[in-house]
Amino acid sequence: MTAAVARAKYIKGATGDWEIVIGLEIHAQVTSLSKLFSGASTGFGAAPNSHVSLVDAAMPGMLPVINEECVKQAVRTGLGLKAQINKRSVFDRKNYFYPDLPQGYQISQFKFPIVGEGEVIVDVTATEQIRVGVERLHLEQDAGKSIHDMSPTMSFVDLNRSGVALMEIVSRPDLRSAEEARAYVTKLRTIMRYLGTCDGDMEKGSLRADVNVSVRRPGEPLGTRCEIKNVNSIRFIGQAIEVEARRQIAIIEDGGKINQETRLFDPGRGETRSMRSKEEAQDYRYFPDPDLLPLEFDQAFVDALAAGLPELPDAKKARFMSDYGLASYDAGVLVMERETADYFEEMVREGADPKGAANWLINEYFGRLNKGGFTIESGPVSAKANSVIVQMVTANTISGKIAKDLIEIVWEAGRGADPLAIVKERGMEQVTDTGAIEAAVDAIIAGNPDKVEQAKAKPTMLGWFVGQVMKQTGGKANPQSVNDLLKSKLGI
Repeated sequence: MTAAVARAKYIKGATGDWEIVIGLEIHAQVTSLSKLFSGASTGFGAAPNSHVSLVDAAMPGMLPVINEECVKQAVRTGLGLKAQINKRSVFDRKNYFYPDLPQGYQISQFKFPIVGEGEVIVDVTATEQIRVGVERLHLEQDAGKSIHDMSPTMSFVDLNRSGVALMEIVSRPDLRSAEEARAYVTKLRTIMRYLGTCDGDMEKGSLRADVNVSVRRPGEPLGTRCEIKNVNSIRFIGQAIEVEARRQIAIIEDGGKINQETRLFDPGRGETRSMRSKEEAQDYRYFPDPDLLPLEFDQAFVDALAAGLPELPDAKKARFMSDYGLASYDAGVLVMERETADYFEEMVREGADPKGAANWLINEYFGRLNKGGFTIESGPVSAKANSVIVQMVTANTISGKIAKDLIEIVWEAGRGADPLAIVKERGMEQVTDTGAIEAAVDAIIAGNPDKVEQAKAKPTMLGWFVGQVMKQTGGKANPQSVNDLLKSKLGI
């Protein structure tokens, strides 16, 4: 990071500049049909306490048994983060009271996690890229859910999530702004969705973040951090960081000091609130779980999983730039979701020019999808149909303006629509006959002598004439031909 970029990320306080230091602990639910230590279902939305085995309910004598698929998913994620895979890891008991975890402790990993150090490359903006270190990834079980709004006198507990496998991904304190943190979580989510190891659905609790925030004067040692628990949207992560940083700056500038503690973010009030003093590792009294042997596997196990990995976002982006000649920004947008990248490549296979396809998707089709509440998979226009539209624009069969009218018709008609047939049936082909275009140009010039004089004095008026000609031809005239003829006849 250049000095100029670093300074731009400082926060102005009453007494000078401050730097935010951020570390994130991402809790990602492992994509698996059953829980980490039991065969109970992980399905979302079931009736309360319908996905609970005797192990999840901590019945006496019930022993945990490791789910091999969850182990594979953790290793796949580690490989996707270019991280060290530890072929021997240990499950520990973390002694911490959860009212909705019947065991009275959480099975997690402390000193010997399944995945060690890795790195994530993050595009913060079109021109700024950062590297965020990953300290570790470990497996642990989730708690259940306490429900406080069903009765005025009692709380209820739903144990459906109790025992669901989580990957906790701990970053190094390498992030320096809310913008960087949002970009990091977005990239991490993208990687896991490509791998199929976490669906990243934050609304369902599949991905949440504990956000560690501290502030310091530029160049000084790290300050005291506060942890903001269970932030469940990327937008809220950014808001929580900015609110907490300004809270800490105000306290320090008023002569106070920051107490290390755990806080909650209230997006409605735009504030963080204290929950409890922050525990340290010794407070959890970690010790190896006596019911679970150390987890051990060989390099062949890792190699087999590595061989089955898909092309990941960074590699796909580099290929889109080299093979298709796309700009870094366009390639980055297209690879954000695996389904979007696949849709783009299908358009290219169907014959669309890659740059034209990328431009059409990013600047036209994505906006329609967002406005209609569709995804690239559920949207009403097939990749083949969009490819045909782009090909017709490239071949000057239709103009860019007609293409926008055409997509409206295809959108309403649905996935079976044939854009080429629609264009022929409705006479939407672009007028390339220079004689017809010239007649329209002459008519507009003859009918507007005052505008002609203005255009000769002020050439930017040419756009008005272009618009009138396009209007007279129903948007079908070739815009370049219109421009050339007008310049010639007006002497501009």
